[in-house]
Amino acid sequence: MPKKEIISTDAITSGNAPLSQGVRYGNLVFVAGCTGRHPTDNSVGADIREQTRYALQRISAILEASGSSLDQVLTNTCYVTNREDLPGFNEVYAEFFPADRPARTTVVVNFGAPDNLVEITSTAAISE
Repeated sequence: MPKKEIISTDAITSGNAPLSQGVRYGNLVFVAGCTGRHPTDNSVGADIREQTRYALQRISAILEASGSSLDQVLTNTCYVTNREDLPGFNEVYAEFFPADRPARTTVVVNFGAPDNLVEITSTAAISE
């Protein structure tokens, strides 16, 4: 039976929430929800495009720490606060996943924090 391994990287800043950046189980890694904060200085992105970029950069760093990469993402669950932001979200998302895109669910939600426009959680494979 595989052993659960906590994945963490100092390459990105984390808040004080009681969670792991990622969890590896066997040849899979589960990345916690990443919001639109800059990966290293934790500043909030100015708009949906910048926040989407920051969230995916954070995910990329966690995946690299686990031995995976964006190329190995199997599924993303994406949350956005404004339906009107979907075109900008999709534009940046397509830059990070230009081909062989992962399965994806996108939901419009209310985070309760007016500056938080996006959150993305990922599951990826780890090549052995």
